[in-house]
Order: sequence, then structure tokens, then C-alpha cells
Amino acid sequence: MAHALVEPALAEPAPATGLAVTALRHAFGRRRVVEDVSLIILPGEVHCLVGPSGCGKTTILRLIAGLEPLQHGRIVIDGEVVAEPGYGVAPEARRVGLMFQDFALFPHLSVLDNVAFGLRGLSGKGRKRRARELLAQVDMAGHAESYPHMLSGGEQQRVALARALAPRPRMMLLDEPFSSLDATLREHVREDAIAVLRATGTPVLMVTHEADEAVRVADQIHVMLDGRILQSGTPAQLYARPASPFVASFFGPLNRFKGWVIAGMVSTPLGPIEVADLSDGTPVVVLIRPEALRLLRDGGASPFRFRVQRVRDLGTNRLLELALPGGPPLSVRLTSAAEFVEDDVVAVEVDPTQVYVYRSPAPPQ
Repeated sequence: MAHALVEPALAEPAPATGLAVTALRHAFGRRRVVEDVSLIILPGEVHCLVGPSGCGKTTILRLIAGLEPLQHGRIVIDGEVVAEPGYGVAPEARRVGLMFQDFALFPHLSVLDNVAFGLRGLSGKGRKRRARELLAQVDMAGHAESYPHMLSGGEQQRVALARALAPRPRMMLLDEPFSSLDATLREHVREDAIAVLRATGTPVLMVTHEADEAVRVADQIHVMLDGRILQSGTPAQLYARPASPFVASFFGPLNRFKGWVIAGMVSTPLGPIEVADLSDGTPVVVLIRPEALRLLRDGGASPFRFRVQRVRDLGTNRLLELALPGGPPLSVRLTSAAEFVEDDVVAVEVDPTQVYVYRSPAPPQ
């Protein structure tokens, strides 16, 4: 069944607390890198910007932080306009915390002094007291007198988080801060860091290129392409109702078929798919998630039968490839305990809630 496209929501009035970004546009010379981006992040929320390299994610963070002059639009933090064309609050006065991939700790300063470095308006004792509070919060109190080179990557990232939180920022911006850590450590450090940020009530905007990371941490995901937000929503909303093939592909590989709408249906190797909102003769692309397919032993109710040509064990699930005459193999992801081996003949049933039909930009060949 085809799903209607979901347009990005229009910006709401700026809230009294949190971040409101309205109609951001930015260009480097003649190259437009951000186009009409609007979003609102309330205290305690975590939002993720996702999309391919060069789509404008990091530029948006730099505009919010004040590292680039605003060319068009408005940025409001806690009800205060911090940037609009011709006006910008200095970066150090915006009280925006920044975390990057490289940690950027001072190698000649102790962990305690790294965290205390950016604190202003406090006595020496007050700075150290605040730094120790933050180190305890990120479970690094026992490393206060250590130096960055004495710490693991995960420990350095915890120190970087404590340093960013020490001045009590009104907003936290994270630019792929966990990507340099190995997979197991990344998950552990990320979960701890996000828990600390949620506990402080700080609005968070994080850039990531990993779908799994965004799904695990975000209250809202904003999928970007060519400087624009294509779709915003919760992970569940984006998964269930992707507005375009690009958004659908964010959650992983898909089975793709091309065809035309005929009598309200489009023909696929898995049977006809109903299309309710496209006229006859419209060229379309049909996307079916690998996990939307259910396999039955030969003799099942489905008339569509295929031979298993490859089985890949992925630990928590298995990926099967079914031979599809005249086309690439059909991918099926299984999480059940049912066992299938190569050369089995299986019947295939489709979950219609995970089938998406979109108007094709070019007629099928």
C-alpha cells in the first residue's frame, strides 16, 4: 500500500526555553549548503541530524554555535535571539557547549584543569569544586590528577563531556562525538553521556552518520539531503512512514522493484501491490524491507516460492538471499529460530505495512 509523502513541519513560534531555528539558509560562495532549515528542541530532548557527507549538518551546528555569521533566518536560545542577519551574539556569550570527534583536550593540563579551564566568574576554589562535581557526574572523579595521554579514548570523551557541561550550557551540540571509539566502547560511552545530558535537562543536537546511533538516542531525527530536511519525526515514525526512498533507505538496505500502476496495482515478483493514491500509468518504485518478508517451508499458503541461495549469520539475526529469476537476489532478514539452509525452497509472505510505493523519477527500463 502506498504511503503519502510527509512534508517537514513548519516552524512553530519560538518557545521560552530550548532552541528554535527558523528558516536557516547558508551558502559558501555560490554553493548553497543549508536551505530553509527549521527545528525546535525543548529542554531535555535529544535530536539527531543525519544525512550524507556535505549535506549541511555540521554547518548548522556552526551557525548555532556562532562560528559562522548567519546569512538568513533566526536562531533563538531560551527565548533570546542569538543570531539573525546583521546581528549575532558572540560564540562565548551564547552558552553553547560543543563536543567533537577529536575530544580537543589540552595535553599539558590535568583532567581537573581541563574541565575547569572554561569556567569564568568563579574563584579558583569554586572552579575546581565545579570541575570535581562534573567529573563525579561522568564517573571520572578518580582521574582528576591524570593527564589526557594517560586515559583511554572513552575516558577522554567523558572528560570532554564534563568540560562542555561545566559552564552550564543552555544548549549542547555534538558533532559525531563517539565515532572514533570502537563499537563496544562507543555504545557504552554514548549511553552514559546521553543519560547525563538528559539528567541536566540540556537540549541536545547531535550530528551522526549512523542510523543505529540516531535510533538509539534521539527523540527526534531530522533526515537531510542537499541542505534540506526531508523529513522529521521520531525513529518509529520515520521507520513506519518514510516520506521518500532516501528516508526509507536510512534504516538499511531494501528490496527494490520498478513498475507501473495498472488498475490501482503494481506488479512485483512477490505479487501485486495495491496503490491507492497514484493514477494508472504512473511509473513507480516499490520498496520492501528485508524484515517485512516471512518465509515458510514449501507447501505454505503463499504461491510465491524461491530457492535460498545464501545464508549469512549476523549474530542476533540472519540475512538470507533468495534467487530471483531475471533480477538481483531477494534479501530477507530473520530473527526467529526457524532454520533455513542453502537450496531450500521457501514460500514468501509480505507484511503490507512495510511496503512503500513512490512515484519514480524515470520510467522503468
